[in-house]
Amino acid sequence: MSNDTAIVPDEAATLNIRVVRGTNAILDEDLAGLYGVETKVLTQAVRRNISRFPDDFMFELTWEEWSALRQGSGQDLTRGGRRKPPLAFTEQGIAMLSSVLRSPRAIAVNVQIMRAFVRLREILAENANLSRRLDDLEQRYDEQFKIIIQAIQALTAPPARPRNPVGFRP
Repeated sequence: MSNDTAIVPDEAATLNIRVVRGTNAILDEDLAGLYGVETKVLTQAVRRNISRFPDDFMFELTWEEWSALRQGSGQDLTRGGRRKPPLAFTEQGIAMLSSVLRSPRAIAVNVQIMRAFVRLREILAENANLSRRLDDLEQRYDEQFKIIIQAIQALTAPPARPRNPVGFRP
C-alpha cells in the first residue's frame, strides 16, 4: 500500500508515538481513533484477550503519568475525563492488536503504524550516526585549535625574565 492510498496519514501515526516509561508507545485512545473504533471497544477487546498482551506489549499508565502526558501535550485538564488511566501499547502490542480486532482496517492501520515505528528507528539511527561524526570532527579539530591557542598564548604571555627598561637610568 503506497502512501497515496493510506487509510491513515503517516504523519498522524508518527505524531501519536510517545515515550512512556522509557519506551515508544501509543495510547489506547489514539489507536482507537486510527482504527475508527471507540476507545471502549478497543479496551474491551484487549481485556477479553489479556493473555496476548504481556507487560512488554501493553501496560496501564498511572494517574500521575497520564496527568503529566496531558499537561505536556497541552490538553484541557478541566473537562470530563476517563474513569481509568489509558493503556499504552508498545510496537509488539500494536502488532498483536490486529489479531484481536480482526478487521481489514485494523490490519491496514497496523501496517502503517509498523512503518512509522521503522521510520522512527531510522531517524534515531541517523541522529546517532550524525552525533558520532560530529564528535569525531570535534576531537580532530580540538587538537588543531589547541595548537593554535597555545601559540597565541605563547605570543601574548609576559616574558619569563623582565627586560631592561629602555631609557635613562639614574
